[in-house]
Amino acid sequence: MYFRLVSAFVFPFLLLSNGATAQRLAHDIPYVENGHKRHVLDVYTPENRSGKSLPVMFWIHGGGWQAGDKSDVALKPKALTERGFVFVSTNYRLLPEVEMDELIGDVARSLGWVHRNIARYGGDGTRIFVGGHSAGAQLAALICIDDRYLKKEGVSFDVLKGCVPVDGDTYDIPRMIMTAEHRQALYGGKMFAFGHRQKFGNDPEKHVDYSAVTHVAKEKRIPPFLILYFSGNPDTRAQAERLESVLKAAEIPAKSYGKGDSNHSRLNDDLGKPDDPATQEFYKFLDPLVGPLVGQSGPR
Repeated sequence: MYFRLVSAFVFPFLLLSNGATAQRLAHDIPYVENGHKRHVLDVYTPENRSGKSLPVMFWIHGGGWQAGDKSDVALKPKALTERGFVFVSTNYRLLPEVEMDELIGDVARSLGWVHRNIARYGGDGTRIFVGGHSAGAQLAALICIDDRYLKKEGVSFDVLKGCVPVDGDTYDIPRMIMTAEHRQALYGGKMFAFGHRQKFGNDPEKHVDYSAVTHVAKEKRIPPFLILYFSGNPDTRAQAERLESVLKAAEIPAKSYGKGDSNHSRLNDDLGKPDDPATQEFYKFLDPLVGPLVGQSGPR
């Protein structure tokens, strides 16, 4: 891959060449006026989009809510722009600088900005898919199920066409806390100084409230879910299956898929490889929800 800087006076983009398909990258776009340095996002668009409004993949990075960056996207921008998507990757403020409710609010504000402004970059603000890895998986699932966050930004669930959380372990936070702390106690490990209990507010009511499973209900127009996980991790497997079962009980289309020959990081980094089984599940999920895509050159 090579990078060529296009003059900011002509077009405020980097042009990324990826073999057959080039992408434009608009970098560090503020989604809050005069906001924090992390109130920024990146937009990747296909170079040749034929003037069409394209579906949008809105991606939330991981990092334990304490680290990570919007640049941690591996192959996904290339793979999805080749398939006719606009790809957005967002930053948000992190723990412990802010508390969890502010962090979630940042993600919702970013998605609200995308809904209102992505047409400038060739995207369709009424066709948004939401995905995220690890901590980003919890955030993706929560904002696609608990509608309070997006309602505050003036965004209806009607614009959400699908959600793809990847290897999250906190869709049901009380169960995860119980599991992790029981494991530590059982085997004589030192209790966590800043584990999930503390990150989510050290208050059992907050643990329930920040759990996506708490807010699943019929008639909310919650989008379909594909829940990807590394099957070698019993925690992410159990959490994926728990979220899937709660969604299905509410008659919301949901599928969990576990990939065995992988790990927590590689599962996310391999998304976009044509021969990757999780990628194939990813495309099988997206394609019926989007319909025929413009300028698609990637495998179907």
